[in-house]
Amino acid sequence: MDKDVFEMAEGPTVRQLQYFLRSVETGSFSAAAEAEYVAQPSISEQIKRLERLVGAQLFTRTNRQLQLTDVGKLILPLAKQTMLSIENLTVAARDARTLSGGEVSFGIFSSANSYMLTPLITEFKELHPHVRIRLVGLNSSQVADSVRNGDLEAGLVQLPIDETNLHVGKPVLVDEVVFVTKDPQRTLKHVTIEDLADTNLILSEAHWRSSDPLRRSLVRLAAEAGVDITADIEVEFQAAALDLAANGLGDTLASYYTLMRHETRAVLNWARLDPPYKEEFVFISRASGGMSPSTARFIEIAEKHISALATFSSIQD
Repeated sequence: MDKDVFEMAEGPTVRQLQYFLRSVETGSFSAAAEAEYVAQPSISEQIKRLERLVGAQLFTRTNRQLQLTDVGKLILPLAKQTMLSIENLTVAARDARTLSGGEVSFGIFSSANSYMLTPLITEFKELHPHVRIRLVGLNSSQVADSVRNGDLEAGLVQLPIDETNLHVGKPVLVDEVVFVTKDPQRTLKHVTIEDLADTNLILSEAHWRSSDPLRRSLVRLAAEAGVDITADIEVEFQAAALDLAANGLGDTLASYYTLMRHETRAVLNWARLDPPYKEEFVFISRASGGMSPSTARFIEIAEKHISALATFSSIQD
């Protein structure tokens, strides 16, 4: 390939733009060479290559100093903008690498807010105060979709999910759904699907009921038992369902960890389900593509909090 054609296909280099801007700043190639600590022929050669690439002369050479041509004046702000973008890219990469900047981009199931997010975020910000955090609390299936399409770098989700194009780690947390009621008489034994069919049931995940794993399990068990499970009240969050149960408006199902940290815990009673319903949680990330140091560090600290949570709050009858 002809040298000039190859250069045009490649586009201007960072060095060419840097030498061009330095020549404009100093007014001469010799002064630009001195400022860049290179020989003057190096400056002149790179400017000539840039001129061949744009197909026009950029400077008018005079005995006194360089003068920009009309084309030179046209590309000057673009060259400045390009160099600034390159500088910002370098700074952003360095900040992310050293955790002196950057952003955590993470998705998490909504009920985690009640027992994990505050201490997790507090510790992370104490250790890395200049890293921004974008934490999206969604249903696990949508977190998986957001990680898959690149809107989020990683997430903590409940299984099962669609694992297509995702890296799915090993379970880091196992929780259990329990029956929760204000009436202590209703928790004297394990609660069956037939018992649930005979109560005023308050269920969370109203928006996601068709994809929520617990909702799907209830539908399957009810069909097998020949009973009908119909929610009397549907809300979005488990915390809201627990508030309503504490007010005596019905009974609900909630994750054990969420119940143990809810402010109405003192007036509520709970029992295990028969059969028990376990919830497994895993970290996910894109199958193809790396993870920023900030998000990787966030997961590392999250794993520590999850380990402490599981040790402290293991379910007991």
